[in-house]
Amino acid sequence: MTQHGNTPCPVGSLLIVDDSGVQRMHAVDLCRQFGVPLIYEAATGSEALELLGLLALSPDLLIVDLEMPGMDGVELIQQLHQRQIHIPLVVASVRELSLIHSVELMARNLGLPVLGGLQKPLTLPPLQAMLQRFGELARCQGAAAPAPANPAVSICREELASAIARGELGVHYQPKVDMRTGIVRGVEALARWHRHGTGFVRPDLFVALAEEENLIHELTLSVMGQALAQAAEWNARGLKLSMAINLSQRLLDRPTLVDEVSALVQQRGLKADQVVLEITESTLADRLGTALGALARLRLKGFGLSIDDYGTGFSSMQQLARIPFTELKIDRSFVHGAHQRSNLRVILQSALELARQLGLVTVAEGVETLEDWRLLQQGGCNVGQGYLIAKPMPASEMLLWIKRHQPRLRELRHESTGAGPSPELPPENPALQ
Repeated sequence: MTQHGNTPCPVGSLLIVDDSGVQRMHAVDLCRQFGVPLIYEAATGSEALELLGLLALSPDLLIVDLEMPGMDGVELIQQLHQRQIHIPLVVASVRELSLIHSVELMARNLGLPVLGGLQKPLTLPPLQAMLQRFGELARCQGAAAPAPANPAVSICREELASAIARGELGVHYQPKVDMRTGIVRGVEALARWHRHGTGFVRPDLFVALAEEENLIHELTLSVMGQALAQAAEWNARGLKLSMAINLSQRLLDRPTLVDEVSALVQQRGLKADQVVLEITESTLADRLGTALGALARLRLKGFGLSIDDYGTGFSSMQQLARIPFTELKIDRSFVHGAHQRSNLRVILQSALELARQLGLVTVAEGVETLEDWRLLQQGGCNVGQGYLIAKPMPASEMLLWIKRHQPRLRELRHESTGAGPSPELPPENPALQ
């Protein structure tokens, strides 16, 4: 493959859609400098769609200008969605970044793969970073699961209930690392279902079904039992990691919940302070009366409580004032790309400062780039989680991942050594050094 310097170019072909011949030639020249071997051009959205219909093999990537006569870039993206053309996109425009990012968000909400947005005139460093991101995301997506999830799968209550009872639903673990040092502090337990004959079933599908069909109690106890057993096994090997487990708000009015969770922890010989229960903040309002009692009792017993997806609901600050949370987990929508977007940076910094004032551990999810990692470090975030660090993985892969992760610690470590850890953050584990 063509190379730029010593780095192989991850993009084999791309299509540049821009009504300006000068800007198009400039973009072509930059892409050639980076080493893209095959470059198509289109002067309008309609011309781009016609070209895509004629090509036997679609390009790897589209660079789409927003302002064009006739069909503009926004309309072109909408047409790509309607025609089910899911080619990764880069949005480009001379307009303000807030407009570019709005179009990015629109495209993502339509289900299209978006690498990011660039302001014109294009320059080589940001374009090169965007093209490299294409290769990074392709590798991440390829390694994310042994087999792709089937989005069109149909599941009935009886099948899910049977799968839970037979122990077919397993657990993968995504590492959570100290943002000062890069050392792994804990993991989040995530339910996974590989259904025979159809491959992996998306978690959002079977979790939603479990909540609708009153199976969430059985599903939660199954995941929790497996996760706590794994934590006990790691403890025995000298690897003490905090275990974060999602807790559905539908269980918070269950009278036996606190005793059931406590019993599972005691059965495995664990302490409650090793377990963090994640509750999505936007779901608490409907059951606040009963939720407060259950959450207060869990906190009294020593469990950590995390407000998950912070910022995505309408009552975030109210929840922080009412409920004894120990951790604030910032939603990926405020993390990914924050180094490029001033409005996201403001929201992110305000969340970090609020958590600091309240004495909460901060966890940023969806960290995918080193630039966002550095921004979170500078803002004083405690813990990071995302594909920059690792994908969710089976327990059998964790120890090998930790060994492979060690050489990255120097790259991830914070340049400043002056700031100490939050008092709520567990001390560094000698077994991981």
